[in-house]
Amino acid sequence: DRCNLTVLLEPNQEDLVNFLKENQVKVVASLPCYGEDNVDAQRGRGVFQRSIAALHKLNEAGYGSSSSDLELDLVYNPSGAFLPPSQESLEGDYKRELLENFGIEFNNLITITNMPIKRFADHLAKQGQMKEYMELLVNNYNPQTVGGLMCLNTISVGWDGSLYDCDFNQQLGMGIAGKSSEESSSAKKKFSIFDIECLTDLEKYSVLTDNHCFGCTAGSGSSCQGATA
Repeated sequence: DRCNLTVLLEPNQEDLVNFLKENQVKVVASLPCYGEDNVDAQRGRGVFQRSIAALHKLNEAGYGSSSSDLELDLVYNPSGAFLPPSQESLEGDYKRELLENFGIEFNNLITITNMPIKRFADHLAKQGQMKEYMELLVNNYNPQTVGGLMCLNTISVGWDGSLYDCDFNQQLGMGIAGKSSEESSSAKKKFSIFDIECLTDLEKYSVLTDNHCFGCTAGSGSSCQGATA
């Protein structure tokens, strides 16, 4: 479950933690920093304290403990136009600060690069930083990241069954589409889960790419599971 922590405290969501626990659902939750000022500046006043309260609820249910099978991962993404720091080093900082200051435990930290799309692209454009940020991504291209790209072993599924190579292509409406070498028609078809028998049916189609893909190959790489190199 990709979880916005504060949703666990919303009205009529009181039983959500127990539901996740009973169904052994792994929780991946966004927490952009272990400091209150940084989180509230990025997400809004009071969000940090509500996130901490939600993490306490998850810990009380057994999530994040080394003695439990209930996994709790946190997600960090930069607050501006720069690349994430070392995932391993930052995870150590998160674990130390959250445990010492709030008694909170979690399993892994995932670092994700900000993709130059949607709201972040609008922000870059307003600040006149789009060209500079794209140059940062391109100049920090790391070929060692390619083998771990999520578009090579994961698909995203829309609410209507439509298929995408990754989350970011889904946000951009770039559905999996193509014409295989076995098909004579020149028309490209967009696929949904209703068009395939198994995932291997998609192997003959190319991954759709665009400029935002440099975000996943810059520095230590970026994916649903964090750094790739």
